[in-house]
Parts: sequence; C-alpha cells; structure tokens
Amino acid sequence: MSETLAHRAVCASYADVTEVRASDPAAIDRAWATRIARPTVRGNGRLMIVAADHPARGALSVGDRPTAMNSRTDLLDRLRTALRNPGVDGVLATADILDDLVLLGALDDKVVISSMNRGGLAGASFELDDRMTGYSAAGTAKAGMNGGKMLCRIDLDDPGTLSTLTACAEAVDSLAAAGLMAMVEPFLSRRVDGKVKNDLSADAVIKSIHISQGLGSTSAYTWMKLPVVDEMERVMDATTLPTLLLGGDPQTAPEETFASWAKALALPSVRGLIVGRTLLYPRDEDVAAAVDTAVSLVH
Repeated sequence: MSETLAHRAVCASYADVTEVRASDPAAIDRAWATRIARPTVRGNGRLMIVAADHPARGALSVGDRPTAMNSRTDLLDRLRTALRNPGVDGVLATADILDDLVLLGALDDKVVISSMNRGGLAGASFELDDRMTGYSAAGTAKAGMNGGKMLCRIDLDDPGTLSTLTACAEAVDSLAAAGLMAMVEPFLSRRVDGKVKNDLSADAVIKSIHISQGLGSTSAYTWMKLPVVDEMERVMDATTLPTLLLGGDPQTAPEETFASWAKALALPSVRGLIVGRTLLYPRDEDVAAAVDTAVSLVH
C-alpha cells in the first residue's frame, strides 16, 4: 500500500503542500474526488481511529507539555506514521489537517471522520457554546467521508449548552440524511475555578449518554464516542449504540492506560478506539510502537 500511496500523492513534501495551496487550490477537491474510499465497517467490524482535531479548539497541550502540538509538520509526521500501520482504520480531524493528508496521499483506503464543532475554544468564556465552526454535513458528504463527529459538553449552569445541543441535533439529522455516521462525544461538564472540567464519574457519563443519544429525529446513524472510566460495564449498559472509546490526554502510565482500554474493549457494544494524543505524543516518543499496541488491542 505504501507504494500506491506514494504514487497517488499530489505532494511529496510539506513545501509542495503550501505551493499547491497557493497556486492550485482546486487540487484539494480533485484529491478528495479521486481518493480510494472504504466502508466504515469491514473485516471484524472493529475500528482503530487516530484523532487530531484538538488544535482547532486551541487545545495544544499534551500532559505537562503546553505547546506539544504547536508544530503542524510535526503533527503531520506523527499522523502519517500512524496511518502507515495497516491496522489503523482511519482518522478524525479538521479540514486543514485532512486536506494536507489527502494531498500527501495518506488517506487512501482509510475511514475519514470530519470534526464539526470547534467553536468552544479551550479557556474561552463561551467554551460551552460549541457551535459548528468546522465541517458541515454537506462538506463531509462532498469529500466522500464516512461521517462527522461532534463534541457535546453539557453544563446545566451554562446557557451556552442549549446552543450546543441544538447544533448537535441538527448535525445528527443532516448527517443521517446523507447516510453518514453521526458520532457524538458527550460529557457532563462544569466550571471549576473558571475552567471547564468534565465529570468522569460513571453516573455522570451515563447521564450524558442518555441526553446525547436522544438528539435528532433519528438515531439510525448515531455512534457514541465515550471516555474509559470506572464501572464501564454499567456505563455501556446505558446504550445500544455502537461505541468507540476515547483515549483522551494521557494522565496515567501507558501500561495502565492500555490495560483499561483492553478491559473496556471486551464489552459487546464497544467497537474500537478513537485515540489522539496518547498515541501521537507518547512519553517515549515512539509513535509507531504506541500505535502497534493499540492496534493489537482492537484487531
């Protein structure tokens, strides 16, 4: 596949990407139109997805490194390393990143999921009014992607939550009308000392599932993206929707993280992992090894 990807790439370097963007921006649409797509589910029905939509929300930190994701070319290097692993089924990202990757020939035969609402900027007073400032359902469909993902943080004390819920409900309907996956990532959230914190207790995650899985006028195309927390058996009993586990920002030793994923992956409605910083920015900087471990858990 690597030879095929290299042959199909519009650009061979990051300098080429910038040149094409400046001189022939229509090349991006052509690259999407000729990309080799794939169905969302195939083989054993499980998915290993890498995520890279944090920068568009101003979230550039990884663990105790506040500027870890500052470099776009470094992030692209890490993503391309991950996507070269045949066990990595696809990627979730915003348009700036996905357009770079399609020009570089890295998205053939991969599941591609768009990131839709990036308006809730990290640390902003309006963080929980998370409107759709990324991909639209129409843009997702035009590019031949598999679906779109929306973050749905719910703070009962913040009126901005209502705008987020409304936007997510509309996105669920628009994606479903196009026959595309609508992936919802819910949290019960609250402000602590002015900062938004997600409640990762089992009961809070369960409540967020029930609120978010009812969004829209159909659930036929809705999937969940959920954090791995204590009592995952009880958490997953809250839904019949196919679910991908969220990796999140690494806070524990890699061995503990991988062990918690392995246990949760054994639950019937869990269909795989969708992981970003834990795999792309491992403590030992060995991206390929971290990806290999995650792939072995899923496939």
